[in-house]
Amino acid sequence: MQRKTFTAALITLAAALSLPAGAQTAYPTKPVKLMVGAGPGGGTDIIARLLAEKFAEGLKGTWVVENRPGASNTIAADITAKAPADGHTLLVATNTGQAIAPHLLKLAFDPLKDLVPLGLIATVPNVLVVGAQVPVKNVSELVAAMKAKPGDFKYASSGVGSTQHIAGEAFDMAAGTKSQHIPYKGSSQAHLDIIGGSVQMMFDTTSSAMAQIKAGKFRPLAVTTPARSPQLPEVPTLAEAGVRGAEMSTWYALYVTAGTPPDVVARLQAELARVIRLPDVDARLKGLGGEPSTITPAQFAELNRQEFERFGKLIRDAKIKLD
Repeated sequence: MQRKTFTAALITLAAALSLPAGAQTAYPTKPVKLMVGAGPGGGTDIIARLLAEKFAEGLKGTWVVENRPGASNTIAADITAKAPADGHTLLVATNTGQAIAPHLLKLAFDPLKDLVPLGLIATVPNVLVVGAQVPVKNVSELVAAMKAKPGDFKYASSGVGSTQHIAGEAFDMAAGTKSQHIPYKGSSQAHLDIIGGSVQMMFDTTSSAMAQIKAGKFRPLAVTTPARSPQLPEVPTLAEAGVRGAEMSTWYALYVTAGTPPDVVARLQAELARVIRLPDVDARLKGLGGEPSTITPAQFAELNRQEFERFGKLIRDAKIKLD
């Protein structure tokens, strides 16, 4: 799969470079901004700075990261959607901003029409964990305990509309359980409350939860991805554990303003495919708990659309609203 995808990317780049000189758009002709909808230091910011460094090496020019946190990561997306369509404003985003938040916020842009997906960068699995003191060893036992005491179990998230929140709602709908959502401003306090016992569980990302899992403070029951995680090979998927229809992962992707010249889009897509496969980038992404992408831009665009529709339906069915 990786070889086919990489070959396709090289063919795309070759096609772009074979255009007559007059048909090619000079690029970049000014500093390129990589917009990030989160603050410095987080996963999205780290990945954006890694891309900026490698794109500067491959495409030359100046590449800078601009953090615009807020509104569930949609402020940066709004800026990118309304930027000149010349490829000099890119967006490093997650499914929180691109597939979930649009159904919770009134936006001044259309994330499916005003932004062009350049490709998936990496996917971080979410994992269902319970505190070590919770007396369940697997998903079946958890579901039985939750059904025995409807509404007693509490699950933490990093905020309303986060992937952890939506995963919890999807789990309740798929398993026929009822739980309480306890939102936090990030994962740190959530972890403390799970360890302390005031909250029982969380659908956290593996990158965030692994330290507590390794320390024995969290017990992983299932990953919420279609396949098992290389980080937790002994942990079953939710589907394997008997709960289907509650898949969730946190993905990072690169976008550009709609209307950007096709040859610039092709160059950016090919450069992203090259960068992801650099040994040091691959190692860095895996170090963040990510699984580097092996799919084409077209496959990712379809995934983006499907998740946008799936999360929209789930949010409507669960009547989720921002406080």
